[in-house]
Amino acid sequence: MDIARPDLRRKRQRRSIVFGTVAAVLLGAVAFFIVRLKPAVPTVDGPLFTDAVKRGTLLRQVRGPGSLVPREDRIRLIPAETDATVVRIRVLPGAMVHPDTVVMDLVDPATQQQLMDAQLQLQAAKADLQNTRAKAESDLMTQRAGAATVSQDQKQAQLQAQTDKSLLELGVISGLKYNESRGKADELGVRNDIEGKRLQLNQQTIRTQVAVQQAKVEQAQALLALKQKQQDALSVRAGIEGVLVDLPHQVGEHVTVGTTLAKVVQPDQLKASLKIAETQARDIQLNQPAAIDTHNGVIAGRVTRIDPAVQNGTVTVDVALDGALPQGARPDLSVDGTIDLDRLNNVLYVGRPAQGNENSTISLFKLSPDGKSAQRVQVQVGRASVNSIQVIGGLQQGDTVILSDMSKWDSNDRIRVEQ
Repeated sequence: MDIARPDLRRKRQRRSIVFGTVAAVLLGAVAFFIVRLKPAVPTVDGPLFTDAVKRGTLLRQVRGPGSLVPREDRIRLIPAETDATVVRIRVLPGAMVHPDTVVMDLVDPATQQQLMDAQLQLQAAKADLQNTRAKAESDLMTQRAGAATVSQDQKQAQLQAQTDKSLLELGVISGLKYNESRGKADELGVRNDIEGKRLQLNQQTIRTQVAVQQAKVEQAQALLALKQKQQDALSVRAGIEGVLVDLPHQVGEHVTVGTTLAKVVQPDQLKASLKIAETQARDIQLNQPAAIDTHNGVIAGRVTRIDPAVQNGTVTVDVALDGALPQGARPDLSVDGTIDLDRLNNVLYVGRPAQGNENSTISLFKLSPDGKSAQRVQVQVGRASVNSIQVIGGLQQGDTVILSDMSKWDSNDRIRVEQ
């Protein structure tokens, strides 16, 4: 038979309460300790790009991709001078051509007819000129004959007047007779002056008439030369020594006036057209030295033009090439260009990190002396180049920093490095 023991039940309840309280306190202390623990330092496995802070001269450069393009003064676009039809193509793109090389043949019946008409108009104008000269010479001779007659009569009248004057003084003739001869001499003198002026005027008129007909002849000659040029242009010639790079038409195609028939360039007269990011192009000036990497050699050059407009976030910069082109250089060849901006003397600089703009404050990891850990530091940077950037504050000469993209560890101020 079991005997009830209430005192034992109370002891077990008190013991359970004590154990529960102690367990809760212990759990709370453990939780508090865990909360107070700092996160574990992450480990970064290499390879990492690092660089040491140096003092010296920083050559500021900008770099951009581009291509080789023909110089504007070494390109010839051949336009169609008349409406015509392509009947024959003699040379294909890529071929070397000479100034007299016929690239294609065109045909235009209207141009041929206009050439014949111009030839006939020139012949008619020359005939009119000869006729005008002959008629002018005939009229001038008639006028000269009349003037000579009046001049001779005037001289005879003067002699008669002088004779009658002498006879009047001797009393042989009357004064009336003398006055009559004197009046006739004066009249013929006036007529002689008028005929002389009329002769001069006719000579000027004849010169004008001949000049008019001569102008018509020259006009017909110019028209004939134009039509002959248009006829000759139906045999499309390269015009310069170079390479035919574009021939956009086919046999049987009709072209209109002004249509580009072909494009010829001189392959040894090229320039580099670079695309520089607009944020880096503000310090580029004319005549700054540049180096163009054709992937088969580097050519020295200089900046000759800076496009004032921005397209797709880039500025076009033209570089004239001073050195000889390497083998294989041709239009549209992809190149990389580097432009020297200026030199900063006696400054701290380091390799340019993966992220960070010039004249700003950036966050970098500085390696410990043993290279096994890195601490985040705030670095003030200044002017930047292609591969380097000026250090204004936050680092000392000899400090080594990580240049790789460390955005994955933005929430950590310290890391372990294993390379």
